[in-house]
Amino acid sequence: MLHLRSIMANKLPSVVCFLGLLLLLGTGSSKLYGQGPTEVGKRPNIVLIVSDDQHWGDYEFMGQQQLKTPHLDRLAQESLLYKRGYVPSSLCCPSLATILTGLYPHQHKITSNDPPVPKGIKPGEFQRSVAFRDGRQRMNEFMERADSLPRLLQKLGYRSLQTGKWWQGRFSTGGFTDGMTQGDRHGDAGLDIGRKTMAPIRDFIADCQKNDQPFLVWYAPFLPHAPHNAPERIVAQSRPRWKPGDETARGPYLACIEWFDQTIGELMNILEQAKVDENTLVIYVTDNGWICGDRLNQFGPRSKQTPYDGGVRTPIMVRWKGKVAPAESNAAVSSIDIAPTVLKAVGLTPMTEMQGIDLLDQAAVQNRPAIFGECFTHNAVDIDKPAANLRWRWMIQDGKKLIVPAKQNETNGTIELFDIINDPYESNDISATQSSVVTELKSKLDQWWGGTLEQD
Repeated sequence: MLHLRSIMANKLPSVVCFLGLLLLLGTGSSKLYGQGPTEVGKRPNIVLIVSDDQHWGDYEFMGQQQLKTPHLDRLAQESLLYKRGYVPSSLCCPSLATILTGLYPHQHKITSNDPPVPKGIKPGEFQRSVAFRDGRQRMNEFMERADSLPRLLQKLGYRSLQTGKWWQGRFSTGGFTDGMTQGDRHGDAGLDIGRKTMAPIRDFIADCQKNDQPFLVWYAPFLPHAPHNAPERIVAQSRPRWKPGDETARGPYLACIEWFDQTIGELMNILEQAKVDENTLVIYVTDNGWICGDRLNQFGPRSKQTPYDGGVRTPIMVRWKGKVAPAESNAAVSSIDIAPTVLKAVGLTPMTEMQGIDLLDQAAVQNRPAIFGECFTHNAVDIDKPAANLRWRWMIQDGKKLIVPAKQNETNGTIELFDIINDPYESNDISATQSSVVTELKSKLDQWWGGTLEQD
């Protein structure tokens, strides 16, 4: 399959790159892959890779010179790489639920990381309380009712393995047939994946092969998430690239990214050694962003839990060897698109409530006018009412990003507008000078949400 990296090096518009790709494939279709799975008679395996708390620019292939990420770089080179990917919400729990269901948090109702904190409870006691346990069970019920990817793929004979980060109770709550997590917050035994072992994935794939079963693997290691405690051998490799002051917080975070990168190499080796990499669709995304704070394991402003790009932007990669030609795109896409992409690849029609698109359908990518997002309180105000938990809504159209605070939780917030193409770190709010753009985008944002907040 011909690589299109040289085309992108000439900085032609992404639409030209996509059209050229179609001509190279000779499909006569807007799809970026050739024969569908029903035509070749064998459906692809699926591997979903989700890194945890990683800034969108903290990859060598994204230009970060303090890092060496050879395995992620190779994955990017072999993928259809969207450099301007986003997640709708900058909290782990709702973001992961969106990847698995193809629904926005206000649709699947898992909007926050944790349940409401009852009045009068002492700090540090909540997570041991009955209110916490009952609240988490209520949140888990939303996932139990969802048409998740594991449940939909099981109808086609797929087995599915959960490893790593998982908030919604036992792995089976998400429809996985196999898994590591038994029910604790974050993922209990599942968090051993990557940090301690890769054996569960290797053994699972071998068993699926033995029984001639297609599979889905959810690889969501607790990396580079805090604690930033990479093994000394990796710290020693990373430290020469640290800048003065990095020892306090950023250096250990960078080392954890390189630790995560090494696990990507192990994962790709498992696929290659099992001889399944040619028929495996691999998709990469991060759950939300991270900007280091002043202290170890602390995040700074405008990263996770916020609507700024430091919290919601991520590269998204789609690798399907022999089916998807490697290319790069600067089109804005979203993790809301992952589930529809997987379903189309295995020959299923996405559910009607899914608002995402197939990332391998260039016409859909190029013709979509905008992407949307929503950020919520860390602890829910009302588990059953997404609007009660809302902090911000945001959208991107034609390189302009609008952020609208929710008055119920951001009482002092103001509407902001950024030109994220020319101002990628959102340092210059242009809402005052482009009021007509604000009006236009806010109308579209309200329409997407389903009406203004007052009407909810």
